[in-house]
Amino acid sequence: MAYIPRQADKLLTDWLKSGKILILLGARQVGKTTLISHLLKLHPGRIINLDVEVDKAEILAAKNLAPSEALKILGSPAILAIDEAQRLPEIGRIVKGWFDRGIAAKIILSGSSSLNLIGQTAESLTGRNEKLCLPPLLFDEILKYQSWYPAFSKQPVQIQPQLLSLLKQTLIFGSYPEAVTSAEKEKYLLNLSADYLLKDILALGTVKNPDWLKRLLLLLARQIGSLVSVNELALTLSTSRQTVEKYLDLLEQTQVIFRLGGYSTNLRKEISRSKKIYFWDNGIRNALIKDFSFSDYRSDIGQLWENWVVAETAKQNLLSGSLADLYFWRSRNGAEVDLVVKKSGKLTPLEIKWSSRKTHGTKAFRTAYGVSPKIITKDNFTACLKQLLS
Repeated sequence: MAYIPRQADKLLTDWLKSGKILILLGARQVGKTTLISHLLKLHPGRIINLDVEVDKAEILAAKNLAPSEALKILGSPAILAIDEAQRLPEIGRIVKGWFDRGIAAKIILSGSSSLNLIGQTAESLTGRNEKLCLPPLLFDEILKYQSWYPAFSKQPVQIQPQLLSLLKQTLIFGSYPEAVTSAEKEKYLLNLSADYLLKDILALGTVKNPDWLKRLLLLLARQIGSLVSVNELALTLSTSRQTVEKYLDLLEQTQVIFRLGGYSTNLRKEISRSKKIYFWDNGIRNALIKDFSFSDYRSDIGQLWENWVVAETAKQNLLSGSLADLYFWRSRNGAEVDLVVKKSGKLTPLEIKWSSRKTHGTKAFRTAYGVSPKIITKDNFTACLKQLLS
């Protein structure tokens, strides 16, 4: 499979100049190992996978040695990447010992879940680490991978049909690297969403009934872009509010979903406590509801488009160091703006519509904050997304 260049490539190159350990996080299958492998084609190094018992035994054999001796046992790499690092609870302490004694290698700890990796290593490596969270591919990364991209960059109007076709493909199949390149996209996504994506949560052993977790995900998949009531979810699933909250937190930590809060400076007139839930990837969402069809008249086309735009903004923000805060906005009389980006004190409100049309929220937000929301549609999305976080 050809490598798709990523914005994170530059972040890794910049990290090489630092004197810190890198903690690389992301959901399963977003391309963390591929990203590291690409780096190691340019710089000598080695990947050790702690899911492999032989690799784990090497680390354990080296853990109490002086850094120079440990490095020699591990092959003397300039970059030592430890994948699935959460599989060894003491990895943070081991790496801290090597780092504090001046190990000559640059170290990457990579994990498909922040559940254990952050909790077990962050305290040990305080002041010694940088974190990079890798989301699914950005649309811009997928776009530049297309054979026709050079023509698009020079003559965008003529290439508009190809651009719209690519957009529709990512609306349905999402942006996981293999979903982009595979000829069997539906099969891949159904397998990924069925078990593999949730492996880290299920491995904790606290989910007594995996089918319950899948029912929760299905309910969330059908409510993207809507205010989510935890009480209603608990009632539907015949469980407690606390249990639902717990698993929403776990799904968020494993980067399956994320939540937006309501923007407000006037609690009497605006909603601030409610949350909206979005999926990091449209393909996962569509796999959960088992619908990979596309039509401009699909009943949930508005939800798909909103999830895609909000997730694309969230992915770009994540890679930029989360410099912006993302919200939705809703007044108590029902006026709504889909996305509000707050960066350096500046508000950028956005109405997300598959086809262009003004809404009640546009006027209401302008009246409240003196800023007119932009309307992002399938016809202007590339320009809007570039400007959104600038």
